[in-house]
This record gives sequence, structure tokens and C-alpha cells, in this order.
Amino acid sequence: MKTVEIRKASTEKIQTYLDDAREDYFKLRFRFTTGQLTDHTRLKIARREIARLATILHERELEIESEGSEK
Repeated sequence: MKTVEIRKASTEKIQTYLDDAREDYFKLRFRFTTGQLTDHTRLKIARREIARLATILHERELEIESEGSEK
């Protein structure tokens, strides 16, 4: 999912995406450990997706905090 698409989604939806991405990453790590994962680049892609989602959520939290302190 691209960053532009993520930014258009609601905060609850992004949190759901993040939970799903973390679950997928856990499954990939398990498959990697057992030797069933042949494409190791999927681990890197999954980590980046998690980081992207977490960053956008954090930006929104900071945005809400800054709006509250300005008023």
C-alpha cells in the first residue's frame, strides 16, 4: 500500500492495517525459522510496511497533540 493511500485512510483503518501487517510479519518470521520461506526479501518489505504505518499513526498523534496545545 502506498503512503498516499494510507494517509487518506482513517486512523482506525490504519491501526487495523498495522495489526494485520504485524501478524503477517510474525508468520513470515515463523516460516523463515522453519525453513519454509524461500523469498527472504518479503521480511524486509514487511518491516518497511510496518514502519510506514507506524510513522503515519505517530504523525497523526503529534498533529492532535499540537492542535490541543495551540487552543
